[in-house]
Amino acid sequence: MSAQLTDEEALNRVASYCSTAEHCRAEINEKLQRWGIAYDTIARILDRLESEKFIDDERFCRAFVNDKFRFAKWGKMKIAQGLYMKKIPSDVAWRYLNEIDEEEYLSILRDLLTSKRKSIHAADDYELNGKLMRFAMSRGFELKDIKRCIDIPDEEEQID
Repeated sequence: MSAQLTDEEALNRVASYCSTAEHCRAEINEKLQRWGIAYDTIARILDRLESEKFIDDERFCRAFVNDKFRFAKWGKMKIAQGLYMKKIPSDVAWRYLNEIDEEEYLSILRDLLTSKRKSIHAADDYELNGKLMRFAMSRGFELKDIKRCIDIPDEEEQID
C-alpha cells in the first residue's frame, strides 16, 4: 500500500474483504501484515472481526473441507495439509474431516481412478496399479482407501 492506512480504514477494508468469502484468521493476519499495519493493531482488528463474526476458523474449516472434497476432489490427507497451512488447529480440522461420508468419499475416489485409468499407458496390471496408487496418493487419499477402490486380485487368485 502506498499511503498508510488508518486503523479504521484497515478494519473497514478487511471487513469488506471478509464479507465476500470465507477467510481464516491466519489469512487476514497475513494480509494486514503485507499492508504494513502494526502488530498490536492487527491483533485488535482480528479480535473485532471475530467478535462481529466476519471471521470464524470453524466456519472456514467446514467450508474449506466441503469445497476441497466436493469440487477439487481432494483426499483427507491433502485437505488436512491445506488446513495446516492455514494454521487451523488439527483437532478442529479432523472434526470436520471425519464428518465426510465414507461411501461418498470412496465413490469420488473410484470415479477419479476410473477416469485416470483411461489415460494411463502401462505394460501390465502391476504397473497400472502402481501408477493409479501414486496418482490417488498425490490427490491426498490414504493407501488403505486406494487399495479398497483398485481391483487388486488376492494372492490366492494369482496362484491358480
